[in-house]
Amino acid sequence: MAPPVSTKREEQPVVYVIDDDVSVREGVADLLRSVGHTVYSFNSARDFLDSKLADAPGCLVLDLRLPGPSGLEFQRTLIKSNIELPIIFISGHGDIPMSVRAIKAGAIEFLTKPLHEQQLLDAVQAGIDRDRARRQQAKVVVDLHSRLNSLTPREREILALVVSGARNKQIAGQLALSEMTVKVHRSQIMRKMRAKSLVDLVRMTDKLGVPTASHSE
Repeated sequence: MAPPVSTKREEQPVVYVIDDDVSVREGVADLLRSVGHTVYSFNSARDFLDSKLADAPGCLVLDLRLPGPSGLEFQRTLIKSNIELPIIFISGHGDIPMSVRAIKAGAIEFLTKPLHEQQLLDAVQAGIDRDRARRQQAKVVVDLHSRLNSLTPREREILALVVSGARNKQIAGQLALSEMTVKVHRSQIMRKMRAKSLVDLVRMTDKLGVPTASHSE
């Protein structure tokens, strides 16, 4: 008997294109669609902001010189709005200072027009891969927060001491508990956090930003 086929699929990646030059905008969109990408194109940054973004990995192909706020200004707007789409800037001018500013602000590529098709395709794929990794990491952190929230206040108190390197005896003395009670709590912490080892637990708390607690020697 064949194994059941999973119906769960990752959302199709989406590429957003913003350029007020209709010929460039349509040319980029056609190229990306020709290799199987889902593409949404916009004449302006405002049109993009007024749209509903797909819940899927993706990236943004953004013209540097737009009517109104420039592409660099729009990049800052996206950062402030917590829109973390990787950005590929395109420009008709080889402006090195602007390209440096764009990359320093987080853009993954700066391409000049006329665009080299393979360079654009490679940059878009790199952007999608980066966004996919970011989304997966965000899901991991959400899951870890859920595990952390399942701990009791006492378990969280002991967790902070455990990941600081305190031994059971030290924790017991500091919290006025029996060593056996600490061992039980520690076992519960490992189970609820689904940690396989102390190293695993420390990595989890690092990702969550859980502060360590000072302990007496």
